[in-house]
Amino acid sequence: MRALRSAGPLALLFICLAALVVLPGCKTREGKEGKMTDPAVVYERAHRAMIQADYATAIKIYEALMARYPFAAETRQSRLDVIYCYYKAGESESAIDAADTFIRENPTHPRIDYAWYLKGLTDFERLPNFLERWFRVDLDQRPPTQARRSFTSFQTVVEQYPNSDYAHDARRRMVYLRNRLADYEIAVARYYVGRGAYVAAAQRAKVCIEEFDGSPAVREALEILILSYDAMDLKELANQTRQMYRANYDAEASDKKTSVKRKWYKLWLSS
Repeated sequence: MRALRSAGPLALLFICLAALVVLPGCKTREGKEGKMTDPAVVYERAHRAMIQADYATAIKIYEALMARYPFAAETRQSRLDVIYCYYKAGESESAIDAADTFIRENPTHPRIDYAWYLKGLTDFERLPNFLERWFRVDLDQRPPTQARRSFTSFQTVVEQYPNSDYAHDARRRMVYLRNRLADYEIAVARYYVGRGAYVAAAQRAKVCIEEFDGSPAVREALEILILSYDAMDLKELANQTRQMYRANYDAEASDKKTSVKRKWYKLWLSS
């Protein structure tokens, strides 16, 4: 006290001003801390950011909520919501990891079909990127790893949760993916034909026919199979396949043949 008195009125004025600056700051920190102590309030903030399409902010809040309150009821819903936020933010790997974690930890959750659907959708929309579309890259020649994963996820929704709100859309996307996978098998079979590897070409064509029956690529698969059997002098198999072709594509049949050594070829059926 004696020190304060000796310091004079200027020192007292400085102390008072410092107190006015510090106290509001403490109050603000306490207010923020108070909001973070209620998981429901934190979830509401994250959900609002997600609705407003501010996915980066939503992800940060959801991650903070899940880290701080791992056993809260809101955290369980947050683990589902954050998958969507990752997907919309273009963080594909994080979306897939979050979906896998949710499916593994919540096998009986009433909305697990949504997690499977988002997982399939994430891989589905990674198929071609902007540059690939711009330069018209032939995706048929690329191993369709993501297409297979997406197909499997959508297939899970359709087969295990047929009454799901997402089953119809998942089924439509499966048709596209099925044709994409069939086209890849044909691209590989063409590659083998161009190099005279007829055994390998026939095997790829058979995979296309057996696994993707009904896809547009099946017709060319039959053509490649006939060409390969003819080149290997397997006349009986070639005739059986030719009959199958004519039964399904009689209007397209022709009596012409094209040299098997051509890389870009149009196959015609012999009589």
